[in-house]
Amino acid sequence: MALDKETLDLILHQLKEFTKERLTDEVLLGYDERDEFPEELVRAIGSDELGVQLLFVPEEYDGMGGGAFDVYRVCEAMGHIDVGIATGVLATFLGSDPIVFGGTPEQKKKWLGRIAEDGVLFAYGATEPQAGSDLASLRSTATRVEEDGQIVGYRLSGDKQWISNGGYAQVYTFLANAPGGPSWFVIERGAEGLSHGKPEDKHGIRLSNTSTVTCEDVYVPADQLVGLEEGKGLLQAQLVFGYTRVMVAAFGLGAGWAALDRAIPYSLERIQKGGPLSEKQGYTHKLIVPHAVALEAGRAFIEETAERLERGEGEGGKLNTEGAIGKYLATEAGYAAADAAIQALGGYGYTREYMVEKIKRDVRITRIYEGTSEIMEMTISRDRWQQHLKTRGQYYHDRARELEALHGRQPSVGANVAALALHALAGVLEQARVKRLTRHQHVQLRLGELIAYAEGAGALARRAARSSEGSLDERTDHRFSGEGLAAVSRVYARHAAQRVADEGLRWVCAADGVSPSELAGFEDALGLQAIHAAQAGTLTDMDRVADVLYDRA
Repeated sequence: MALDKETLDLILHQLKEFTKERLTDEVLLGYDERDEFPEELVRAIGSDELGVQLLFVPEEYDGMGGGAFDVYRVCEAMGHIDVGIATGVLATFLGSDPIVFGGTPEQKKKWLGRIAEDGVLFAYGATEPQAGSDLASLRSTATRVEEDGQIVGYRLSGDKQWISNGGYAQVYTFLANAPGGPSWFVIERGAEGLSHGKPEDKHGIRLSNTSTVTCEDVYVPADQLVGLEEGKGLLQAQLVFGYTRVMVAAFGLGAGWAALDRAIPYSLERIQKGGPLSEKQGYTHKLIVPHAVALEAGRAFIEETAERLERGEGEGGKLNTEGAIGKYLATEAGYAAADAAIQALGGYGYTREYMVEKIKRDVRITRIYEGTSEIMEMTISRDRWQQHLKTRGQYYHDRARELEALHGRQPSVGANVAALALHALAGVLEQARVKRLTRHQHVQLRLGELIAYAEGAGALARRAARSSEGSLDERTDHRFSGEGLAAVSRVYARHAAQRVADEGLRWVCAADGVSPSELAGFEDALGLQAIHAAQAGTLTDMDRVADVLYDRA
């Protein structure tokens, strides 16, 4: 499933015009101050007025059948506007995902058709007060109701917490333990025994509604068991992660750029010591350029994952780790960019009158929901650790050699330095195996971080190469292209290689220490001298990135 470029551009244009007319900074700041869910606006976005909901619904159920790449572009645009409103829209599609991935054709027609035709809001009832993100610790129950030996329905009981749209949804998907195992059920608003708590008083995304949802002996007919088979709930939940994590990654990407898109014009107008801040390297190369580069690394990985999802490679949850890497890179970069934007605006940025303060509070949630950054690190580490073991340490060396071949075709995109990062990563993982370092959970998390950096460098080099060749997906964002994108890639590759080598060395030494001779050998194995030498040209490339950013501004 995928839209053509013209259709996607039309959706993005309509969303931009809607924002200009009805979602100005003044309006958004007002809702934030009042801690108010803009129900009318959220429903307008997901109804006939704007029709964004059609993007997420397959054509056979009266939707537009947008693909993962289309969803990423629209979610980035939504995140650029407001992560709280984006969360309200996301909740409907997260809430309907158990039906999309596990429902019968009749269930899909009924419930997805209601999204397409009526713009109904969904809520996704998975997280519980005691279990958090650990769905295997589920406590909610589904008791069979039988008549004449036939199951005619279920009675649901349990509490859910942190439920987006919890107080406004018309339809809820609810995960509960049935006799056959964890299962998803569909509940309609107004069902006897269904209730929600007061809105949570949140740090950020105050334009979203978040509440508890409680079922007290709520009856649902048997045909509202998703898939009509018990025990498939955890599998159905796992199937959506590659997709939904791309959506949240795009929110982080959009919010990070929203922050920088306010800091850049400010620096053109703010005069300090005889000139604008935009001309001062100490400002641009600390507060703007590194964050733009990190955001584009996130974009590169998101786009690769989205393209693979559209090709059907994600069946059975096969791209869950890729979704985790994209989410980790983009949301961590988005938060760091928002923090830097506050610093970039100085005292103004620290006040609630300026949007960057709100953006930072909002984008923080992207590092928490749909799996915390720590869960992403563990997910990444566990999967790639298994790949390292299965290939006897060759997994990342092989990927590095692919980038070395790319460097032979496209020598300007930093693929050779990204290859150094991957070779170094392979060395770090092998030392972790030899020293049995993965028995330390913190080391597992740090390995997940380094893996994300190194794979992000590879994705960005490939994206820069495709840009030079003119083979990028025509639906892509072109904030950077050609030589500008190549400079971005070179800067990030150097950073990733240095980070992998330095931090990898640190954690290899952190448990039991190493002798001087072991340390020297390990530094050689990591290619530390080559990585240091590859830093040459960093300042020039940062200048080039700044030139692109400020020409745009």
